[in-house]
Amino acid sequence: MPRNSLHHSNRQDASNGSMRRKSTPRKRGIAGANALREVRKYQKSTRLLIRKLPFSRLVREISMKFAPHITCWQSLAIMALQEAAESRLVGIFEDANLLAIHAKRQTLMIKDLHTLMLIKDI
Repeated sequence: MPRNSLHHSNRQDASNGSMRRKSTPRKRGIAGANALREVRKYQKSTRLLIRKLPFSRLVREISMKFAPHITCWQSLAIMALQEAAESRLVGIFEDANLLAIHAKRQTLMIKDLHTLMLIKDI
């Protein structure tokens, strides 16, 4: 049996003697499908988006600036602050997204957040 008959899928290039494979067309997904999948995932979940320990450090750092006599925090108090902060941030981004949609864009830009701050006096 000839040696070349065993290798159907590989062809030898006559010009430089290297082996090359037949190329198959690559499948591409729909543009933005991963982003939409991620949005749906986070909309379904009820868990917190910011990690607890970094948020706790931030709360303690800010409290040291404004009230240095407060050194201990209950975990429920920090959780309540985190829930409120995340809810506020989500609301801000939702409103800024509406401004982007009004401008016939799909991408949120910094000017949307600036406009929102002017409108809402944030």
